[in-house]
Amino acid sequence: MKQILFIISFFTSLAGYAQQEKLAHAFTENFNDSVLQNFRYGSAGNKAAFKWQPGVTSKTESGTKVLLFKIDPADSAGAGRGPEIISNDFTYYGTYAARLKVPDVRNIQPNTGAVVGYFTYYMDSVYGLSEIDFEWLVADPSIIYIGTWTGYNGELKRIGRTINLAKGIIYNTIYKEGYDGKPDTLTGAQNQPETIEAINNYDASSGFYTYGFDWHPDRLTWWMVHPVTGKKIVLWDYSGSQRGIPQHPSYYRLNFWHTNNWGVETNANAIEKPLYPYELEVDWMKYAPFDK
Repeated sequence: MKQILFIISFFTSLAGYAQQEKLAHAFTENFNDSVLQNFRYGSAGNKAAFKWQPGVTSKTESGTKVLLFKIDPADSAGAGRGPEIISNDFTYYGTYAARLKVPDVRNIQPNTGAVVGYFTYYMDSVYGLSEIDFEWLVADPSIIYIGTWTGYNGELKRIGRTINLAKGIIYNTIYKEGYDGKPDTLTGAQNQPETIEAINNYDASSGFYTYGFDWHPDRLTWWMVHPVTGKKIVLWDYSGSQRGIPQHPSYYRLNFWHTNNWGVETNANAIEKPLYPYELEVDWMKYAPFDK
């Protein structure tokens, strides 16, 4: 009897989840005006109005309207405390892309501890976490962090890759359990490509670049557009296992926040509180679900 009740309860939970979720259709948010069409603003930190503004003219690219994020020096450390946008509806398997420019802090405060996150995130009470991310630590904008988090609170699992695109170095491609878990090096189909060609003078703070990822139930591919050739460069093509690939819908997000315990690969001291309202510019974000 207990087993039957458990099965009924489990499938009732699934049905409730399916009824609550609303999946987004394909969209492009151009940030051309002051009203967001497909996102809402969210921040667990200070509510200062200056932290975000859509529809403003870029300070670095003539004629381009952008979403402007400013980090608040008064905000405490923590993901979600800085400015953040969150999609109105769930997104799922499909292609995601964004064009953005991270702030350049190196001549002002080289040890700034701040993170730009372009990602999906949703912690579901039944299925656990669904997160796919691009991240830049602004102290060294030649490095990109990509990966996922899945699992449940206290039992989170990470697949990740760290790349220095200016030098063509893949520092690691790993799986680990928990934030402090021992990383295991991934091989084979989970480690493609095994090498990556340098992009001459790549610097995510020097101008706008287009980044994206393709989320399949059995494959994840992170990529970017080469700034000169316009060709798609595969940063990581992960397949061969569903381990680490989120299997349930998520929310599409972008944020900018202070970290006081995550130093960039090339500078462990880069965890200082931001001293100034450094600026992140986002030209557009897109989402296109795969055809069923």
